[in-house]
Amino acid sequence: MEKRASRRRFLQTAGVGAATLAMAAQAGAKPPKHIPGLEDAPTDPNVARKKWKPVSDRKVRVGIVGYGVCRWGAAFGFQDHPNVQVVAVSDLFPERCAGLAKACRCSKTYPSLEELVKDDTIEAVFVATDAPSHARHAIEVLKHGKHVAVAVPAVWGNLEDAHRLFETVKRTGLKYMMFETSSYRADCYAMRRIYQAGGFGKVVYMEGEYFHRITGDFPSYKGWRTGSPPLWYPTHATAYYVSVTGGHFTSVSCQGFHPNYPLYRNADNPYKNPFNDEVALMETDQGGTARISMVRSVSGYHAETGRIYGERGSYYGNRYHGTLKKLPDLSRPPLPPGVRGGGHGGSHGHLTEEFIRAILEDRQPSVDVVAALNMTVCGVVAHQSALRDGERLPVPVFKW
Repeated sequence: MEKRASRRRFLQTAGVGAATLAMAAQAGAKPPKHIPGLEDAPTDPNVARKKWKPVSDRKVRVGIVGYGVCRWGAAFGFQDHPNVQVVAVSDLFPERCAGLAKACRCSKTYPSLEELVKDDTIEAVFVATDAPSHARHAIEVLKHGKHVAVAVPAVWGNLEDAHRLFETVKRTGLKYMMFETSSYRADCYAMRRIYQAGGFGKVVYMEGEYFHRITGDFPSYKGWRTGSPPLWYPTHATAYYVSVTGGHFTSVSCQGFHPNYPLYRNADNPYKNPFNDEVALMETDQGGTARISMVRSVSGYHAETGRIYGERGSYYGNRYHGTLKKLPDLSRPPLPPGVRGGGHGGSHGHLTEEFIRAILEDRQPSVDVVAALNMTVCGVVAHQSALRDGERLPVPVFKW
């Protein structure tokens, strides 16, 4: 491995006046008034014109766990899907559990995920708990013979958890899906369709960006967000390669930005992490390069987006530029009656539809465990690289 002689200090012009993720981690703290990206997107007219066709009249019996700061448990429309019956819900805090039950129009509640998964009437569970618990909770669900969908990321800074999760999914043969919202944003979906039609050829270079300024009171369960390594939460950016091509990253060199405030100045946080922003250069399985950014200090800009530059064509500025003469249908699939696109660019409803349809059709969902881990573990290694002056490190690869 090539060790760099000194750290290049970049992102120097980024705004650093943010107060970072709040220290207010109390369970009952109110959510921020506005969280960028969570706004419901306007109805996509191309999706609205399409007619949804059910593949079955069966209802999948679903349990939902987690109703924290972002109210994720009810945000993806399971309760509105015609092929879903929400059987039971759970949250560790009684008030939140009651709120989740009301939002999902469900009367049965459990005090914890560990109790909910014992319910034999449940076929599948949506895990919307804190990120550090995602891998452990997904494994617990799978061990009880139930399909599982999980909020991002798949694992939290732990490569051993990644391997345990992968082996559990393979051993059980059950469906696992990570609800990565970028995968069903309109631009990422269009890129995937163009790639599948041969419109990019080999990808030479790509960019994936997650710019999310974090300031003020942003509570989290047991303070898990406070001081967290930026690229431990990479999937909104990495999806623009992995979800588009079905590929993965093979190595990474990463640089971090030291903001000038106490939480990071002396790595004075639970993670001993000195960085609020990280930008990585990753080598792809096609021999190309990807620039993956997780930036939290910049003011006045929020983005979850990406661009693809290939030998036969490129996608940037929300347009295709290339040699493919006739484009395939780039609009997202239709949604069932009553299911809205929702937040993160109208992706929420599409993720739920994909998960339920994968169960009914007995196939792998689009963001299966392989895709989920290949989107996530590269960020874990990227942070290791940043702590080692940008040393280039190999990235574990997951394949069926």
